[in-house]
Amino acid sequence: MATPDETHFDIVVIGGGPGGYATALYAASAGLSVAVVEKDKVGGTCLHRGCIPAKEFLETAAVLQTVAGAKEFGVGAGQPTVDFAVSQGRKQKVVDQLYKGLAGLMRGRGITVVEGTGTLLAGRRVQVRSPGGEPAVELTGDNVVLASGSVPRTIPGFEVDGRLVMTSDEVLDLTELPRSVAVIGGGAIGCEFASMFADLGSQVTVLEVLPSLLSGCDEDVVSVVNRAFRKRAITVHTGVDVHGHIPDGTGTSVSFGDDGSISVDTVVLSVGRRPLIEGLLAEGTGVGVDARGFVTVDPYMRTGAERVFAVGDVVNTPQLAHVGFAEGIVVVKTILGEDVLPVEYNRVPWCIYCRPEVAYAGLTEKAARDAGYDVVVKKDPFGGNSRARILGETDGLVKVVAEKGPDGRAGRILGVHMVGPWVTEQLGAGYLAVNWEATPEEVGQFIQPHPTLSEAFGETVLALTGRGLHVG
Repeated sequence: MATPDETHFDIVVIGGGPGGYATALYAASAGLSVAVVEKDKVGGTCLHRGCIPAKEFLETAAVLQTVAGAKEFGVGAGQPTVDFAVSQGRKQKVVDQLYKGLAGLMRGRGITVVEGTGTLLAGRRVQVRSPGGEPAVELTGDNVVLASGSVPRTIPGFEVDGRLVMTSDEVLDLTELPRSVAVIGGGAIGCEFASMFADLGSQVTVLEVLPSLLSGCDEDVVSVVNRAFRKRAITVHTGVDVHGHIPDGTGTSVSFGDDGSISVDTVVLSVGRRPLIEGLLAEGTGVGVDARGFVTVDPYMRTGAERVFAVGDVVNTPQLAHVGFAEGIVVVKTILGEDVLPVEYNRVPWCIYCRPEVAYAGLTEKAARDAGYDVVVKKDPFGGNSRARILGETDGLVKVVAEKGPDGRAGRILGVHMVGPWVTEQLGAGYLAVNWEATPEEVGQFIQPHPTLSEAFGETVLALTGRGLHVG
Protein backbone atom coordinates (compact mmCIF):
# COMPACT_ATOMS: atom_id res chain seq x y z
CA MET A 1 0.00 0.00 0.00
CA ALA A 2 1.14 3.52 -0.67
CA THR A 3 0.15 7.15 -0.28
CA PRO A 4 -0.05 8.88 -3.68
CA ASP A 5 2.43 11.58 -4.56
CA GLU A 6 -0.27 12.96 -6.86
CA THR A 7 -3.93 13.23 -5.98
CA HIS A 8 -5.47 13.49 -9.45
CA PHE A 9 -5.80 10.51 -11.79
CA ASP A 10 -7.49 9.57 -15.03
CA ILE A 11 -9.41 6.94 -13.03
CA VAL A 12 -9.94 6.50 -9.31
CA VAL A 13 -11.30 3.06 -8.39
CA ILE A 14 -12.96 2.47 -5.02
CA GLY A 15 -12.39 -1.20 -4.21
CA GLY A 16 -9.58 -3.58 -5.12
CA GLY A 17 -11.56 -6.78 -5.73
CA PRO A 18 -11.91 -8.46 -9.14
CA GLY A 19 -14.05 -5.71 -10.68
CA GLY A 20 -11.83 -2.96 -9.30
CA TYR A 21 -8.41 -4.44 -9.97
CA ALA A 22 -9.44 -5.61 -13.46
CA THR A 23 -10.55 -2.06 -14.27
CA ALA A 24 -7.23 -0.75 -12.98
CA LEU A 25 -5.07 -3.28 -14.85
CA TYR A 26 -6.90 -2.80 -18.14
CA ALA A 27 -6.81 0.99 -17.82
CA ALA A 28 -3.12 1.02 -16.95
CA SER A 29 -2.41 -1.17 -19.98
CA ALA A 30 -4.08 1.52 -22.08
CA GLY A 31 -1.79 4.19 -20.63
CA LEU A 32 -4.21 5.77 -18.16
CA SER A 33 -3.15 6.88 -14.68
CA VAL A 34 -5.02 4.89 -12.03
CA ALA A 35 -5.47 4.92 -8.27
CA VAL A 36 -7.16 2.08 -6.40
CA VAL A 37 -8.57 2.70 -2.93
CA GLU A 38 -8.63 -0.52 -0.88
CA LYS A 39 -9.25 -0.88 2.86
CA ASP A 40 -7.76 -4.38 3.10
CA LYS A 41 -5.74 -6.23 0.46
CA VAL A 42 -6.17 -6.11 -3.30
CA GLY A 43 -7.89 -9.23 -4.56
CA GLY A 44 -11.10 -8.71 -2.62
CA THR A 45 -13.53 -11.37 -1.47
CA CYS A 46 -12.76 -13.68 -4.38
CA LEU A 47 -9.10 -14.05 -3.55
CA HIS A 48 -9.13 -13.78 0.24
CA ARG A 49 -12.55 -14.97 1.48
CA GLY A 50 -14.36 -16.56 -1.46
CA CYS A 51 -13.57 -18.27 -4.74
CA ILE A 52 -9.93 -19.16 -4.21
CA PRO A 53 -9.95 -20.43 -0.60
CA ALA A 54 -13.25 -22.27 -1.17
CA LYS A 55 -11.89 -24.09 -4.21
CA GLU A 56 -8.72 -25.01 -2.30
CA PHE A 57 -10.83 -26.74 0.33
CA LEU A 58 -12.93 -28.41 -2.37
CA GLU A 59 -9.68 -29.70 -3.85
CA THR A 60 -8.69 -31.05 -0.44
CA ALA A 61 -11.99 -32.93 -0.40
CA ALA A 62 -11.36 -34.22 -3.93
CA VAL A 63 -7.90 -35.49 -2.99
CA LEU A 64 -9.36 -37.29 0.02
CA GLN A 65 -11.96 -38.99 -2.15
CA THR A 66 -9.33 -39.94 -4.73
CA VAL A 67 -7.15 -41.58 -2.09
CA ALA A 68 -10.18 -43.29 -0.53
CA GLY A 69 -11.02 -44.82 -3.92
CA ALA A 70 -7.46 -45.75 -4.83
CA LYS A 71 -8.02 -49.47 -4.14
CA GLU A 72 -10.32 -49.64 -7.17
CA PHE A 73 -7.23 -48.92 -9.29
CA GLY A 74 -5.15 -51.49 -7.47
CA VAL A 75 -3.38 -48.87 -5.39
CA GLY A 76 -3.10 -49.60 -1.69
CA ALA A 77 -3.35 -46.36 0.30
CA GLY A 78 -5.02 -47.37 3.54
CA GLN A 79 -7.75 -45.32 5.17
CA PRO A 80 -7.03 -41.63 4.54
CA THR A 81 -7.64 -38.91 7.11
CA VAL A 82 -7.74 -35.13 6.92
CA ASP A 83 -5.77 -32.68 9.04
CA PHE A 84 -7.83 -29.62 8.28
CA ALA A 85 -5.32 -27.29 9.92
CA VAL A 86 -2.76 -28.39 7.32
CA SER A 87 -5.28 -27.76 4.56
CA GLN A 88 -5.95 -24.35 6.09
CA GLY A 89 -2.24 -23.60 5.95
CA ARG A 90 -2.02 -24.69 2.32
CA LYS A 91 -5.02 -22.53 1.48
CA GLN A 92 -3.36 -19.50 3.02
CA LYS A 93 -0.14 -20.21 1.13
CA VAL A 94 -2.04 -20.31 -2.17
CA VAL A 95 -3.88 -17.09 -1.34
CA ASP A 96 -0.69 -15.32 -0.24
CA GLN A 97 1.17 -16.31 -3.41
CA LEU A 98 -1.66 -15.06 -5.62
CA TYR A 99 -1.96 -11.84 -3.60
CA LYS A 100 1.76 -11.11 -3.93
CA GLY A 101 1.57 -11.78 -7.65
CA LEU A 102 -1.39 -9.44 -8.09
CA ALA A 103 0.15 -6.70 -5.97
CA GLY A 104 3.37 -6.97 -7.96
CA LEU A 105 1.49 -6.84 -11.24
CA MET A 106 -0.29 -3.66 -10.17
CA ARG A 107 2.98 -2.06 -9.08
CA GLY A 108 4.57 -3.04 -12.37
CA ARG A 109 1.86 -1.21 -14.29
CA GLY A 110 2.24 1.94 -12.24
CA ILE A 111 -1.07 1.68 -10.40
CA THR A 112 -1.21 3.64 -7.14
CA VAL A 113 -2.85 1.69 -4.32
CA VAL A 114 -4.12 3.83 -1.44
CA GLU A 115 -4.96 2.08 1.82
CA GLY A 116 -8.25 3.13 3.37
CA THR A 117 -12.00 3.32 2.96
CA GLY A 118 -13.18 5.40 0.03
CA THR A 119 -16.27 7.61 -0.08
CA LEU A 120 -17.43 9.28 -3.28
CA LEU A 121 -18.11 12.99 -2.84
CA ALA A 122 -19.74 15.31 -5.34
CA GLY A 123 -17.57 16.33 -8.27
CA ARG A 124 -15.77 12.99 -8.63
CA ARG A 125 -13.82 13.55 -5.45
CA VAL A 126 -12.95 10.52 -3.34
CA GLN A 127 -12.26 10.87 0.35
CA VAL A 128 -10.00 8.15 1.72
CA ARG A 129 -10.11 7.46 5.45
CA SER A 130 -7.06 5.60 6.70
CA PRO A 131 -7.54 2.61 9.03
CA GLY A 132 -4.78 4.06 11.21
CA GLY A 133 -6.68 7.25 11.98
CA GLU A 134 -4.44 9.55 9.94
CA PRO A 135 -6.06 12.61 8.34
CA ALA A 136 -8.25 11.75 5.36
CA VAL A 137 -6.76 12.04 1.88
CA GLU A 138 -8.81 13.42 -1.00
CA LEU A 139 -8.30 12.12 -4.52
CA THR A 140 -9.91 13.38 -7.70
CA GLY A 141 -10.46 11.60 -10.97
CA ASP A 142 -11.53 12.43 -14.46
CA ASN A 143 -13.49 9.23 -13.94
CA VAL A 144 -14.45 7.27 -10.83
CA VAL A 145 -15.32 3.58 -10.70
CA LEU A 146 -17.30 2.17 -7.76
CA ALA A 147 -16.24 -1.41 -7.03
CA SER A 148 -16.84 -1.82 -3.31
CA GLY A 149 -18.07 -5.42 -3.65
CA SER A 150 -20.39 -7.36 -1.36
CA VAL A 151 -20.68 -9.13 1.98
CA PRO A 152 -22.57 -12.30 2.96
CA ARG A 153 -26.29 -11.91 3.63
CA THR A 154 -27.70 -13.10 6.91
CA ILE A 155 -31.24 -13.96 7.98
CA PRO A 156 -33.22 -13.18 11.14
CA GLY A 157 -32.84 -15.68 13.94
CA PHE A 158 -29.32 -16.66 12.91
CA GLU A 159 -26.82 -14.27 14.44
CA VAL A 160 -23.33 -15.03 13.19
CA ASP A 161 -21.00 -15.96 16.05
CA GLY A 162 -18.31 -17.86 14.14
CA ARG A 163 -18.98 -21.09 16.05
CA LEU A 164 -22.61 -22.18 15.89
CA VAL A 165 -23.55 -19.93 12.98
CA MET A 166 -21.16 -19.06 10.18
CA THR A 167 -21.09 -17.39 6.80
CA SER A 168 -18.57 -18.22 4.11
CA ASP A 169 -16.11 -15.84 5.81
CA GLU A 170 -15.97 -17.93 8.99
CA VAL A 171 -16.12 -21.32 7.24
CA LEU A 172 -12.99 -20.50 5.29
CA ASP A 173 -11.11 -19.88 8.55
CA LEU A 174 -11.98 -23.24 10.14
CA THR A 175 -9.15 -25.39 11.44
CA GLU A 176 -11.35 -28.29 12.61
CA LEU A 177 -14.21 -29.98 10.80
CA PRO A 178 -17.67 -30.06 12.38
CA ARG A 179 -19.22 -33.50 12.68
CA SER A 180 -22.57 -32.25 11.38
CA VAL A 181 -23.60 -29.19 9.39
CA ALA A 182 -26.85 -27.57 8.33
CA VAL A 183 -26.29 -25.55 5.17
CA ILE A 184 -29.02 -22.94 4.73
CA GLY A 185 -29.27 -22.18 1.04
CA GLY A 186 -29.06 -24.57 -1.89
CA GLY A 187 -27.62 -22.25 -4.50
CA ALA A 188 -24.12 -22.44 -5.94
CA ILE A 189 -22.27 -21.55 -2.72
CA GLY A 190 -24.51 -23.74 -0.57
CA CYS A 191 -24.05 -26.77 -2.82
CA GLU A 192 -20.28 -26.26 -2.88
CA PHE A 193 -20.12 -26.15 0.92
CA ALA A 194 -22.47 -29.12 1.26
CA SER A 195 -20.37 -31.14 -1.16
CA MET A 196 -17.11 -30.15 0.52
CA PHE A 197 -18.23 -30.97 4.05
CA ALA A 198 -19.76 -34.29 3.00
CA ASP A 199 -16.62 -35.38 1.16
CA LEU A 200 -14.52 -34.43 4.19
CA GLY A 201 -16.67 -36.63 6.43
CA SER A 202 -19.28 -34.33 7.97
CA GLN A 203 -22.97 -35.21 8.08
CA VAL A 204 -24.71 -32.60 5.94
CA THR A 205 -28.28 -31.31 5.63
CA VAL A 206 -29.24 -28.66 3.07
CA LEU A 207 -32.27 -26.43 3.71
CA GLU A 208 -33.51 -24.47 0.69
CA VAL A 209 -36.57 -22.22 0.53
CA LEU A 210 -37.00 -22.58 -3.24
CA PRO A 211 -38.53 -25.71 -4.80
CA SER A 212 -35.18 -26.95 -6.11
CA LEU A 213 -31.45 -26.86 -5.56
CA LEU A 214 -29.42 -24.70 -7.94
CA SER A 215 -32.24 -22.46 -9.08
CA GLY A 216 -31.51 -21.26 -12.61
CA CYS A 217 -29.71 -24.42 -13.68
CA ASP A 218 -31.17 -26.79 -16.24
CA GLU A 219 -33.50 -29.39 -14.75
CA ASP A 220 -31.49 -32.32 -16.14
CA VAL A 221 -28.36 -30.93 -14.50
CA VAL A 222 -30.11 -30.47 -11.15
CA SER A 223 -31.38 -34.06 -11.31
CA VAL A 224 -27.82 -35.35 -11.58
CA VAL A 225 -26.69 -33.25 -8.60
CA ASN A 226 -29.67 -34.40 -6.52
CA ARG A 227 -28.91 -38.03 -7.31
CA ALA A 228 -25.22 -37.61 -6.47
CA PHE A 229 -26.05 -35.91 -3.16
CA ARG A 230 -28.41 -38.73 -2.20
CA LYS A 231 -25.69 -41.31 -2.93
CA ARG A 232 -23.40 -39.46 -0.52
CA ALA A 233 -26.05 -39.27 2.21
CA ILE A 234 -26.49 -35.49 1.92
CA THR A 235 -30.01 -34.78 3.13
CA VAL A 236 -31.82 -32.12 1.10
CA HIS A 237 -35.03 -30.34 2.10
CA THR A 238 -36.39 -27.95 -0.55
CA GLY A 239 -39.37 -25.62 -0.34
CA VAL A 240 -38.83 -25.01 3.39
CA ASP A 241 -38.39 -21.87 5.44
CA VAL A 242 -36.01 -21.85 8.39
CA HIS A 243 -37.36 -20.31 11.60
CA GLY A 244 -34.40 -20.10 13.96
CA HIS A 245 -32.11 -22.19 16.09
CA ILE A 246 -31.76 -23.07 19.77
CA PRO A 247 -28.28 -23.85 21.15
CA ASP A 248 -28.19 -27.12 23.07
CA GLY A 249 -24.82 -27.09 24.76
CA THR A 250 -22.50 -28.63 22.17
CA GLY A 251 -24.41 -27.63 19.04
CA THR A 252 -27.73 -26.19 18.05
CA SER A 253 -31.19 -27.29 16.92
CA VAL A 254 -32.51 -25.73 13.70
CA SER A 255 -36.26 -25.56 13.07
CA PHE A 256 -37.59 -25.51 9.52
CA GLY A 257 -40.76 -26.11 7.49
CA ASP A 258 -44.01 -26.91 9.28
CA ASP A 259 -42.50 -28.97 12.09
CA GLY A 260 -39.00 -29.98 11.01
CA SER A 261 -35.99 -29.86 13.31
CA ILE A 262 -32.39 -31.01 13.10
CA SER A 263 -29.55 -30.94 15.63
CA VAL A 264 -26.12 -30.04 14.23
CA ASP A 265 -22.74 -28.80 15.38
CA THR A 266 -22.72 -25.84 13.01
CA VAL A 267 -25.04 -23.82 10.77
CA VAL A 268 -23.60 -22.39 7.56
CA LEU A 269 -25.52 -19.50 6.00
CA SER A 270 -25.32 -19.53 2.19
CA VAL A 271 -28.18 -17.20 1.36
CA GLY A 272 -26.40 -14.92 -1.07
CA ARG A 273 -24.48 -11.68 -0.80
CA ARG A 274 -25.56 -8.07 -0.54
CA PRO A 275 -23.84 -5.01 -2.01
CA LEU A 276 -21.43 -3.24 0.33
CA ILE A 277 -22.45 0.41 0.06
CA GLU A 278 -22.17 1.59 3.68
CA GLY A 279 -20.12 4.77 3.57
CA LEU A 280 -19.60 4.54 -0.18
CA LEU A 281 -21.71 7.52 -1.26
CA ALA A 282 -21.90 10.99 0.25
CA GLU A 283 -24.82 13.35 -0.35
CA GLY A 284 -25.10 14.99 -3.73
CA THR A 285 -23.15 12.52 -5.85
CA GLY A 286 -26.02 11.86 -8.24
CA VAL A 287 -25.44 8.10 -8.04
CA GLY A 288 -28.68 6.11 -7.79
CA VAL A 289 -29.24 3.08 -5.57
CA ASP A 290 -32.16 0.66 -5.95
CA ALA A 291 -34.40 -0.76 -3.20
CA ARG A 292 -32.03 -3.70 -2.61
CA GLY A 293 -28.99 -1.48 -2.19
CA PHE A 294 -27.42 -2.02 -5.62
CA VAL A 295 -25.91 0.92 -7.48
CA THR A 296 -27.97 1.46 -10.65
CA VAL A 297 -26.14 1.51 -13.97
CA ASP A 298 -26.85 1.44 -17.70
CA PRO A 299 -25.46 -1.29 -20.03
CA TYR A 300 -22.14 0.57 -20.20
CA MET A 301 -21.86 0.55 -16.38
CA ARG A 302 -22.51 4.29 -16.16
CA THR A 303 -24.26 5.55 -13.03
CA GLY A 304 -26.52 8.59 -12.85
CA ALA A 305 -23.47 10.80 -12.19
CA GLU A 306 -21.36 11.99 -15.08
CA ARG A 307 -18.24 9.86 -15.63
CA VAL A 308 -18.93 7.78 -12.53
CA PHE A 309 -19.19 4.04 -13.21
CA ALA A 310 -19.86 0.95 -11.11
CA VAL A 311 -18.82 -2.69 -11.59
CA GLY A 312 -18.87 -6.02 -9.80
CA ASP A 313 -21.00 -7.09 -6.87
CA VAL A 314 -22.09 -3.54 -6.04
CA VAL A 315 -24.34 -3.64 -9.14
CA ASN A 316 -27.20 -6.07 -9.73
CA THR A 317 -25.47 -8.38 -12.20
CA PRO A 318 -24.23 -11.99 -11.75
CA GLN A 319 -21.88 -12.01 -8.76
CA LEU A 320 -19.02 -13.68 -10.57
CA ALA A 321 -15.41 -12.53 -10.63
CA HIS A 322 -15.15 -12.94 -14.39
CA VAL A 323 -18.26 -10.82 -14.86
CA GLY A 324 -16.53 -8.10 -12.82
CA PHE A 325 -13.51 -8.45 -15.12
CA ALA A 326 -15.70 -8.02 -18.19
CA GLU A 327 -17.51 -5.02 -16.72
CA GLY A 328 -14.19 -3.34 -15.97
CA ILE A 329 -13.16 -3.73 -19.60
CA VAL A 330 -16.49 -2.22 -20.72
CA VAL A 331 -15.85 0.78 -18.46
CA VAL A 332 -12.33 1.46 -19.75
CA LYS A 333 -13.33 1.10 -23.39
CA THR A 334 -16.24 3.46 -22.78
CA ILE A 335 -13.91 6.01 -21.17
CA LEU A 336 -11.52 5.74 -24.13
CA GLY A 337 -14.34 6.14 -26.65
CA GLU A 338 -13.60 2.77 -28.23
CA ASP A 339 -16.14 0.41 -29.74
CA VAL A 340 -17.55 -1.64 -26.91
CA LEU A 341 -20.20 -4.30 -26.52
CA PRO A 342 -22.03 -4.41 -23.17
CA VAL A 343 -21.89 -7.68 -21.26
CA GLU A 344 -24.67 -10.06 -22.29
CA TYR A 345 -25.57 -11.40 -18.89
CA ASN A 346 -27.79 -14.20 -20.17
CA ARG A 347 -24.76 -15.70 -21.92
CA VAL A 348 -22.01 -15.47 -19.31
CA PRO A 349 -20.28 -18.68 -18.20
CA TRP A 350 -21.25 -20.15 -14.84
CA CYS A 351 -19.16 -22.70 -12.94
CA ILE A 352 -20.19 -24.47 -9.72
CA TYR A 353 -17.55 -26.60 -8.01
CA CYS A 354 -19.62 -29.12 -6.08
CA ARG A 355 -19.21 -32.83 -6.86
CA PRO A 356 -20.25 -33.41 -9.58
CA GLU A 357 -19.26 -30.06 -11.03
CA VAL A 358 -21.74 -27.89 -12.93
CA ALA A 359 -20.97 -25.51 -15.80
CA TYR A 360 -23.23 -23.74 -18.25
CA ALA A 361 -23.75 -20.81 -20.58
CA GLY A 362 -26.90 -19.57 -22.26
CA LEU A 363 -30.52 -20.57 -21.93
CA THR A 364 -31.79 -23.67 -20.18
CA GLU A 365 -34.28 -25.78 -22.09
CA LYS A 366 -37.14 -24.40 -19.99
CA ALA A 367 -35.97 -20.79 -20.33
CA ALA A 368 -35.67 -21.18 -24.09
CA ARG A 369 -39.18 -22.59 -24.39
CA ASP A 370 -40.55 -19.91 -22.05
CA ALA A 371 -38.92 -17.29 -24.29
CA GLY A 372 -40.89 -18.66 -27.25
CA TYR A 373 -38.21 -20.72 -28.96
CA ASP A 374 -38.98 -24.03 -30.57
CA VAL A 375 -35.96 -26.08 -29.58
CA VAL A 376 -34.03 -29.22 -30.40
CA VAL A 377 -32.14 -30.87 -27.52
CA LYS A 378 -29.46 -33.54 -27.34
CA LYS A 379 -27.78 -35.09 -24.30
CA ASP A 380 -24.63 -37.19 -23.95
CA PRO A 381 -24.24 -38.98 -20.59
CA PHE A 382 -20.70 -39.32 -19.28
CA GLY A 383 -21.42 -43.00 -18.69
CA GLY A 384 -20.54 -43.60 -22.34
CA ASN A 385 -17.40 -41.44 -22.30
CA SER A 386 -14.13 -43.38 -22.38
CA ARG A 387 -12.15 -40.93 -20.24
CA ALA A 388 -14.91 -40.74 -17.64
CA ARG A 389 -14.88 -44.54 -17.42
CA ILE A 390 -11.11 -44.50 -16.97
CA LEU A 391 -11.42 -41.92 -14.20
CA GLY A 392 -14.26 -43.83 -12.58
CA GLU A 393 -16.44 -40.70 -12.60
CA THR A 394 -19.41 -41.34 -14.84
CA ASP A 395 -22.17 -39.34 -13.15
CA GLY A 396 -23.21 -36.49 -15.40
CA LEU A 397 -24.03 -35.38 -18.91
CA VAL A 398 -23.60 -32.71 -21.54
CA LYS A 399 -26.79 -31.10 -22.84
CA VAL A 400 -27.04 -28.73 -25.78
CA VAL A 401 -30.15 -26.67 -26.52
CA ALA A 402 -30.52 -25.35 -30.07
CA GLU A 403 -33.16 -23.36 -31.89
CA LYS A 404 -35.24 -25.45 -34.27
CA GLY A 405 -35.20 -24.10 -37.80
CA PRO A 406 -38.15 -24.02 -40.27
CA ASP A 407 -36.90 -27.29 -41.74
CA GLY A 408 -36.94 -28.94 -38.32
CA ARG A 409 -33.16 -29.09 -38.09
CA ALA A 410 -31.11 -27.64 -35.27
CA GLY A 411 -30.00 -24.07 -35.82
CA ARG A 412 -28.39 -21.53 -33.50
CA ILE A 413 -27.05 -23.00 -30.24
CA LEU A 414 -28.91 -21.31 -27.36
CA GLY A 415 -27.45 -23.05 -24.33
CA VAL A 416 -24.81 -25.55 -23.25
CA HIS A 417 -25.21 -27.31 -19.89
CA MET A 418 -22.74 -29.68 -18.29
CA VAL A 419 -22.61 -31.68 -15.09
CA GLY A 420 -19.88 -34.17 -14.29
CA PRO A 421 -16.12 -34.55 -13.88
CA TRP A 422 -14.09 -31.38 -14.54
CA VAL A 423 -16.84 -29.73 -16.58
CA THR A 424 -15.73 -26.33 -15.28
CA GLU A 425 -12.63 -26.83 -17.44
CA GLN A 426 -14.66 -27.95 -20.46
CA LEU A 427 -17.15 -25.10 -20.83
CA GLY A 428 -14.95 -22.91 -23.03
CA ALA A 429 -16.04 -24.45 -26.33
CA GLY A 430 -19.71 -24.35 -25.31
CA TYR A 431 -19.45 -20.73 -24.18
CA LEU A 432 -17.92 -19.73 -27.50
CA ALA A 433 -20.60 -21.62 -29.42
CA VAL A 434 -23.39 -19.83 -27.55
CA ASN A 435 -21.83 -16.37 -27.84
CA TRP A 436 -20.87 -16.74 -31.49
CA GLU A 437 -24.43 -17.93 -32.17
CA ALA A 438 -22.91 -20.94 -33.89
CA THR A 439 -24.93 -23.79 -35.34
CA PRO A 440 -24.30 -27.51 -34.78
CA GLU A 441 -23.26 -27.82 -38.44
CA GLU A 442 -20.52 -25.25 -37.87
CA VAL A 443 -19.29 -26.59 -34.53
CA GLY A 444 -19.53 -30.17 -35.77
CA GLN A 445 -16.74 -29.46 -38.27
CA PHE A 446 -14.20 -29.23 -35.45
CA ILE A 447 -12.34 -32.40 -34.49
CA GLN A 448 -12.53 -33.40 -30.82
CA PRO A 449 -9.55 -35.25 -29.29
CA HIS A 450 -10.17 -38.81 -28.08
CA PRO A 451 -10.28 -40.05 -25.40
CA THR A 452 -11.18 -36.88 -23.50
CA LEU A 453 -14.00 -35.64 -21.34
CA SER A 454 -14.35 -32.63 -23.65
CA GLU A 455 -15.33 -34.77 -26.63
CA ALA A 456 -18.74 -35.23 -24.99
CA PHE A 457 -19.59 -31.69 -26.09
CA GLY A 458 -18.49 -32.42 -29.66
CA GLU A 459 -20.48 -35.67 -29.68
CA THR A 460 -23.60 -33.89 -28.47
CA VAL A 461 -23.30 -31.15 -31.08
CA LEU A 462 -22.66 -33.69 -33.84
CA ALA A 463 -25.81 -35.53 -32.80
CA LEU A 464 -27.77 -32.28 -33.30
CA THR A 465 -26.78 -32.37 -36.99
CA GLY A 466 -28.69 -35.62 -37.27
CA ARG A 467 -25.58 -37.69 -37.87
CA GLY A 468 -24.10 -38.45 -34.48
CA LEU A 469 -21.43 -41.09 -33.99
CA HIS A 470 -21.94 -42.35 -30.45
CA VAL A 471 -25.01 -40.23 -29.59
CA GLY A 472 -28.25 -40.88 -31.44
